[in-house]
Amino acid sequence: MRSRSASIIAISVASLLVAACSSSSDVRSKGADSVISTTATDSTDSTVETTEPAETVVDTTPSDTVAAAATIEWSECDDPEVTEAELECATVAVPIDYDQPDGDTIDIALVRVPAAGTREGAVLFNPGGPGGSGFDFIALNGSFVAQAMGLDSLDLIGFDPRGVDRSNGLRCVDDATQDKYLYLDYTPDTPEEEALIDAADDDFIKGCEAAYGDTLRQYSTVNTARDMDMIRAGLGDDQISYLGISYGTYLGATYATLFPDRVRAMVLDSAFEPGGDTIEQQFETQLVGFDGAFNNWAAWCQETASCAFNASDVAARWDALELQLDDTPIETAEGRVANQATMSRATTAALYSEAQWPVLASALQAAENGDATGIFALADEYNGRSPDGTFDTLFQSFQVITCASGIESQVPEDPQALLERLVALSPRFTRGLVVEDLTGEAEQCDALTGDVEQIELAYSGDGPIVVIGGKNDPATPFRWAEEMAAALGDNAHLVTATGEGHGQLLANTCITDIEATLLNTLQPPEPGAVCEPDAPIEQPASWSTLPVPDGVSDVTDLAIVQELLGLSDTFAFSEARTTELDSDAAREAYSAAMDAAGFSADGSQDLPFDGAVVDYYTSPEGDPILVVFLSPEAFDSEDLAAAKDAVSATGTVLVLAYIP
Repeated sequence: MRSRSASIIAISVASLLVAACSSSSDVRSKGADSVISTTATDSTDSTVETTEPAETVVDTTPSDTVAAAATIEWSECDDPEVTEAELECATVAVPIDYDQPDGDTIDIALVRVPAAGTREGAVLFNPGGPGGSGFDFIALNGSFVAQAMGLDSLDLIGFDPRGVDRSNGLRCVDDATQDKYLYLDYTPDTPEEEALIDAADDDFIKGCEAAYGDTLRQYSTVNTARDMDMIRAGLGDDQISYLGISYGTYLGATYATLFPDRVRAMVLDSAFEPGGDTIEQQFETQLVGFDGAFNNWAAWCQETASCAFNASDVAARWDALELQLDDTPIETAEGRVANQATMSRATTAALYSEAQWPVLASALQAAENGDATGIFALADEYNGRSPDGTFDTLFQSFQVITCASGIESQVPEDPQALLERLVALSPRFTRGLVVEDLTGEAEQCDALTGDVEQIELAYSGDGPIVVIGGKNDPATPFRWAEEMAAALGDNAHLVTATGEGHGQLLANTCITDIEATLLNTLQPPEPGAVCEPDAPIEQPASWSTLPVPDGVSDVTDLAIVQELLGLSDTFAFSEARTTELDSDAAREAYSAAMDAAGFSADGSQDLPFDGAVVDYYTSPEGDPILVVFLSPEAFDSEDLAAAKDAVSATGTVLVLAYIP
């Protein structure tokens, strides 16, 4: 499963925006683009003797080892992802094997936004995966999330689960070989392409076995839940609160199952509950979800003249581009090759969030014209690949944690019949699928961890739990939320989100209010609570009095830039303009014009990439207005690369926004 981060604007300007207002805000789904398998590397220092995996039975008895947890010592962060001085970092040592509490340990990496007021406890956060970094999310978004949810009396703590990035991140292979297998042609036409596909899974397994041996089975959801209780004990708290998204809901529900009396409150947003699925549903569910999301995107683009991929039949245009990239992949100046697999992964990534629909459209249009920048940006972010060719551990830890948790897809009784059914249900997202793919994950897990019994969820505690499901969520269907709420019992409260997308935190005001209320006051929502999508932000009365300096264009259609900045129409009212003035001259022109029109200046801030700055103003009526100045070099950044073809190579792009 995966979840969205808060917007660039929200992350970067939250503190100043709050001040301005007072003076007048990924995932990964089992079965959707699962593991990137690669060859072994000697770069790891975790080599252990390889033994044959045996059947693992989950022990659901709470571990007594938490009594030995050392007090967590917080200090200034030296991690490059942490740029805010108020955040604090720490580690907590946990046993690799809870059956051997005095054996080898792993350091779990923590980052927190400390409670702003009198501390009453802590909220642990997990963004999804399995394999997502909770440390990164809180390092980048934590202050904004804490402010938006009013968590004044609660620490907000992100952590990398065992096997993820800073917490003994699983690296069975090096970056170069991971890149080698990243976008394999799923309709191979040559013996060489066939050989790469055949080698991928075997090489990944060999690399994992050489590096980690039979310790792989210890990287389970159950053991991560036990690690969470070690964190709770290290904080000195009797109970813990928790906020999990996507797979993070399954992790939270597992903790509630193991440690029911230690739950203060839980928010489980976009529930993932694989326990009740039939074997057929294990394969069908997300294929159907993403196929539906694709159809919704195509219908929107077909009906929206400003959509960059607009056509009388958008789906047919997508199909044609897929064939084009299969026949003639795009080779970049760096030597990377964008094929139909790159395009498909980019599409999957964008379908998690309606806010990414214009971004996908622009990326596809550019790919038609031989520019793969946009589809690489979407697909690489989904895969945890940085522009410099380095990877986080997401896709390597994803597969191991899946296997160690017993949540992999099982072998169907009649694979050929199921294959035919899947192709009929989702023709686009099953292209290249063969019978062997329907047995491969179970076989891979058998080799990596042996048979593992999946934990059965249940909850007997008094702490309230909110379970959120989306009616149009492509990754986690609503029935999973229903099943999870039922499994967790009377103190679990189901909330329905009717809009598009996966992960509702900060994307839906109603959902965010319910989540914040539960964590702050322990008050659950009314039974049967339903949250509709946010209405678009209306133009403020002061907007008509905004000055337009000489040399600045009329309003222009740059929806992709606004979306990449996170300025969706439910978050802000915004418009884009352009000018041939450079950024400094444009800022001076706006400063003079705004002053003459009676708008007061409230400061400025650089955005987290070169060539981008935002200036803050307050209108005479008290409306907060911001103006973002984007020079050409800003569009060389990973954040805005998908919009590079939509803007001029000279001058400045201006985005004006009102965020209530």
